[in-house]
Amino acid sequence: MSARHLLGALLACGALLAGCAEPRPATPRFADITFQQYPKFNFAVGKIEIVREYAPPLRAPNVDQLFPVTPMQMAEQWARDRLVAAGGTGELRYVIKRASVVESQLPKSTGIRGAFTNEQTERYDAVVEVEIEIRNERGYRDGIASARAERRQTVAEDISLADREKTWFAMTEGLGRDLNQEIERNIKSGLPRFLVYPP
Repeated sequence: MSARHLLGALLACGALLAGCAEPRPATPRFADITFQQYPKFNFAVGKIEIVREYAPPLRAPNVDQLFPVTPMQMAEQWARDRLVAAGGTGELRYVIKRASVVESQLPKSTGIRGAFTNEQTERYDAVVEVEIEIRNERGYRDGIASARAERRQTVAEDISLADREKTWFAMTEGLGRDLNQEIERNIKSGLPRFLVYPP
């Protein structure tokens, strides 16, 4: 066989192998979780500070750092979308005290039942806690409102990575809805005198 024919055969084999290769699964794309659809809280303060008091452990059993949109990112976005410094001498501190998700292994059935049953094998417990402090020009706290949101979800042993990430994203969305409802209610009941234009 000539060198020319050999090269042609090698190229044909390479093209055939490339065609047989399985395509890589597409990485799911997730939307941003925002709260721009809600009215803003205009506070009579000169500035707003977002404080990350919670420090993610970045290791098991915590998995919040693996979420497509982490609870920390969601909690921060809430403050950016809904809190406004409308002018004044004081300061608003929005403190993220907790934004964690912990994974737990669930007991699995043994024997014949365990072999033929697709069971729930992991549970995710998510908690977000935030606190709003209004401080005067001397640094003393004049008002406070807090909120806590919790979600719990189990997944089956045969869940794919893509479906697991979808589950995690849905958990963060649910946490955001719960947090938004709770903190809105507590701002209106606990901090109305600091609002310039109540929503």
